[in-house]
Amino acid sequence: MKKQMNFEEAIAALEQIVLKLEQGDVPLEEAITYFKEGMELSKLCDDKLKHVEQQMTTILSEDGQLRPFQGEGT
Repeated sequence: MKKQMNFEEAIAALEQIVLKLEQGDVPLEEAITYFKEGMELSKLCDDKLKHVEQQMTTILSEDGQLRPFQGEGT
């Protein structure tokens, strides 16, 4: 991963790795490389989702201050 990928790019790359590995005709050394790359992509996606979740749990109040988001019924 040479450039910083966005979430959609990382998911697409991860899907391609899964397809290659599912074909089953990948040499062991190459499969290990794909697996490592897939794990890195998985972590990247997880980190991005956690970051978005943190952003979604706070909102700006009318006076411009951040405060926890409270949905209906909370």
